[in-house]
Formats: sequence, structure tokens, C-alpha cells
Amino acid sequence: MSDENNNKDLGDDLNDMLGDAKDGAKKAADKAEDKAKEMADDAKEFGKDAKEKASKFADEAKETAKEFTSSAKETFESNDNKKILAGILGILLGGLGVHKFILGYTKEGIIMLALALLGFFTCGITSAVSGIVGLIEGILYLTKSDEDFYNTYQVGQKPWF
Repeated sequence: MSDENNNKDLGDDLNDMLGDAKDGAKKAADKAEDKAKEMADDAKEFGKDAKEKASKFADEAKETAKEFTSSAKETFESNDNKKILAGILGILLGGLGVHKFILGYTKEGIIMLALALLGFFTCGITSAVSGIVGLIEGILYLTKSDEDFYNTYQVGQKPWF
């Protein structure tokens, strides 16, 4: 009978162990489910924060773009900056007469452009002349005071030098 009792005790022990294992597995599954829910809630919060930050960044970018646009308009519409733009273009692209077009001297700009293009047929002589004129004018534009530049080239409409 002792074998029967031992087998019964062993069976009871195995059933207890199996029950404990099932309880442990259920507790672990419940704990994992709770942790997954917690992580999902954290992810939702992170998503909300990221969306808010992205929206705020987009608004700031729009505002910066508006400020830049406004500033650029002021820059290109003011008389002072025509001086700077015309001067720099006179130095860099003076041979093509771009600075003349900026100041509204279309006829003079076409003459300089024609001289530059004619340079292909004259071994660059006319292009060099046009380039030197543009360089000199660019330097003159930049060295004049704003008031002198405005009075001479924009009000007085002096097309050359």
C-alpha cells in the first residue's frame, strides 16, 4: 500500500505543481497584458506629443517664411538695394549688361548684350570692352552714396558712367 500512497502523493504533488505552473503562467500573461496596455498608452501619448510638436514646428516655419518673404520684398523694392544689386551684377555680369536691365535702362542693356555677343566674331574685343564698362559701372555704383546713386541713376536717369 505504500506504493499506492506514494503514487497518490506523487500524483497530488504533480497536480499541485501543474496548478502552480498554470497560475504562474496566468499571472505572467496578465502582467504582460498590463505592460502591453501601458506601453500602448505611452505610445499614444508620445504620438500626441510628436503631433503637437510637428504642428508647432510647421507654424514656426510658416512664420519664418513670411518674415523672409517680407524682408526679401523690402530688399528688392528699396532703392538702396538696387544700388547693391546693380553694383554686384555690374562687376560679375557687367559684360552682359544685366545691371542696366536692373536699373531699367533697357536700350543700354541691349547694347551691352549685343557687344558681348558680337565678341564671338571679333575675337572677344567687344566682349572685353563691354566687360570693362560693366566692371567700372559696378564699382561706381557701389562707391557712390545711396543718395547720389538714387539721384544720378534712378531720378536723373543717367545711363552711362
